[in-house]
Amino acid sequence: MINKVKLYNGVKIDVINCPLCKLCHSRNNAVPGRGNLDAKILFVGEAPGKNEDKLGLPFIGFAGKLLGEALKKSGIERDNVYITNVVKCRPPNNRIPDKDEIDTCLQYLNKEIQIISPAIVCILGATALQSVLNLKNMGLYHGKTITRNNIKYYITYHPAATIYNNDLKELFFKEINLVVNMVQENC
Repeated sequence: MINKVKLYNGVKIDVINCPLCKLCHSRNNAVPGRGNLDAKILFVGEAPGKNEDKLGLPFIGFAGKLLGEALKKSGIERDNVYITNVVKCRPPNNRIPDKDEIDTCLQYLNKEIQIISPAIVCILGATALQSVLNLKNMGLYHGKTITRNNIKYYITYHPAATIYNNDLKELFFKEINLVVNMVQENC
């Protein structure tokens, strides 16, 4: 565990001090992943939002509250998972990160996945799906598990997508419950 902490702290410092793309000029804070370094589930979203950029913490805005609520309803505390984003700095005006920004940050995400070594990586939303697995069409892949390079990925909607669509909110809660149960049954 000491080695995991040391490796995680190294990635965290690299993210916080990252000058590798243009987002470093517009951010308030870079946002490294956060959570249990022995987590069985690692969640990956798109990029930090306004609240995350302000405080330097992932998923603390409305989408984070929904994720926390879904986790709690599924019988797992947020402190028992690891949460991060593909891109570690907020794109201006909350736009979708561009390819260069994604490509630059993937090194950090890959290191986080390697350090945490979760039972499953839960992809949250279309940007994370395309960035991590090079797949498009959330409607086709949500609720499915895909294995690549000995890593299991479970795909679901981003909690922010559920804000205006109550049907998606129910589906999101159901799919978070499925991924939590999947991990609990296999551990």
